[in-house]
Amino acid sequence: MTTTKRFSSFGDFYPYYLSEHQNQTCRRLHFIGSTLVLALLLLSVASQQWMLLWLLPFAGYGFAWLGHFAFEKNKPATFRYPLYSLMGDWVMYKDILLGRIKL
Repeated sequence: MTTTKRFSSFGDFYPYYLSEHQNQTCRRLHFIGSTLVLALLLLSVASQQWMLLWLLPFAGYGFAWLGHFAFEKNKPATFRYPLYSLMGDWVMYKDILLGRIKL
């Protein structure tokens, strides 16, 4: 049985999160999924087609999990740290946009 490391803050968690995203293809798939989430959210609000919101988890997690299972060869942090992982997705997205992390 594996033990789950406890993080006392997101600041402590984020370096771990980045260590779980070393594969460039995995990061690219995360970025694509997050971009699709934003696009679907904007489209849903603009068109008032609220049923599109059901696609958000599939767009976001589908691409991310493909990256982890097929390229990174690890389990997504979402399974152990759901809230911190979600926060990490968006901080990594921002860091990629700002050029702090290579896409």
